[in-house]
Amino acid sequence: MLIAVSLAFYACGQWQGLPCLLLSAAVSWAAGFFLPRVRARRALLAAVLVFHLLLLGAFKYLDFFTGSLNGLLGTALPAAGLTAPLGVSFFTFKSMSYAVDVYRDENARARRFSDVLLYIAFFPQAVSGPISRFGQFAQGLDSPRVTAEQTAKGLRRFVVGFAKKALISEMAAPVVNTAFALGGGLDFRLAWLGAIAYTLQIYFDFSGYSDMAIGLGTLLGFETPENFDYPYVSASITEFWRRWHLSLSLWFRDYLYIPLGGGRRGTARKCFNKTVVFLLCGLWHGASWTFVLWGAWHGLLSAVESALPMEKLREKPLGRCLGHVYTLLAVCAGFVMFRAASVPEALTVLRAMFTGFALSPASTLALERISPAVWCALGAGIIGSLPLGPWLKRRLGGGWLEFSSFAGAAALFVLCLLAAAGSSFQPFIYAQF
Repeated sequence: MLIAVSLAFYACGQWQGLPCLLLSAAVSWAAGFFLPRVRARRALLAAVLVFHLLLLGAFKYLDFFTGSLNGLLGTALPAAGLTAPLGVSFFTFKSMSYAVDVYRDENARARRFSDVLLYIAFFPQAVSGPISRFGQFAQGLDSPRVTAEQTAKGLRRFVVGFAKKALISEMAAPVVNTAFALGGGLDFRLAWLGAIAYTLQIYFDFSGYSDMAIGLGTLLGFETPENFDYPYVSASITEFWRRWHLSLSLWFRDYLYIPLGGGRRGTARKCFNKTVVFLLCGLWHGASWTFVLWGAWHGLLSAVESALPMEKLREKPLGRCLGHVYTLLAVCAGFVMFRAASVPEALTVLRAMFTGFALSPASTLALERISPAVWCALGAGIIGSLPLGPWLKRRLGGGWLEFSSFAGAAALFVLCLLAAAGSSFQPFIYAQF
């Protein structure tokens, strides 16, 4: 039943991508079946990984590389015009991780093709992750029994994610769209507001999706990995990536960074490995130079942090505080490049942030049109990005707090329905990846 529902759910989003999803699952299952049985295990694994990378590259990067080559060499190679399957970056990485895990431990393989297919197509994770591992997912395959307490917690987690999307991310979107579309009329006020609003929008949009996926998985008896751990309290870029998009960070760590040598071969090699990982991480997000530069920015900062003794500085309160400021500025500036439709658009916003001190009438008008509800949503986003929930649980833990959280979730659900009914459809940001 879950396989049928998952495939139907995927087909509602993009039925043309179903053959690729099914092919990816079939190749992964076949790899898991044959890897323990053949002598040339490394060659077979390499072939499977190349297949998945070619599948991802053909649909997602072929036109990007063709266009870049045309611009560099002056050629006129035609664009393939292929439409990327929905969630291709996510289900391809899941398929690759399954093959590698079976290569490392044959006991990690699935007993049935249906198990692998459900793992790849599982509808809460199919579109935007999190990127789960089969070993974790398989725990719910044999006996997906769900208690009343799990059901309640799953529903609460789903509603929290729904609220993040409908009540904060969607309210921040108009401010972001206006700031990035204003061009020459942008001054430092609206530029900074737009950058901060996008920093909140992308966090609450993607963490909201992740919360909804985790809640749905709990309802169905499957464990879904956490994807965020309050990343905006980080005091370094390295710490930021230990808290942001955890499933992707851990994937790159386990299947690329450590096989490259990690930090075991000296500081210079560690910095090089981090740079490679972050460049590929940026490219994973999209076939555009903006994503490549965003990945290079994080790779550069992470490499610098590895080369300098910053851990000792963060041990002191002042150093920790300065680390917070530096990290937020670096992340915010990086997200400008991430959000922009092109490199020139990103440079326009960054230039306005740091040099646009002449007040612009267009920016003044745009600021005056921001409604009180949007200001409240941005304020709620700033508060919600702090770990107040865990703090309250530690300080005021008890049955009444648990009851209040469920009552609050019920109220949030009503507000989310009202917000959704009064707005147009807005896809999740990470659905494009």
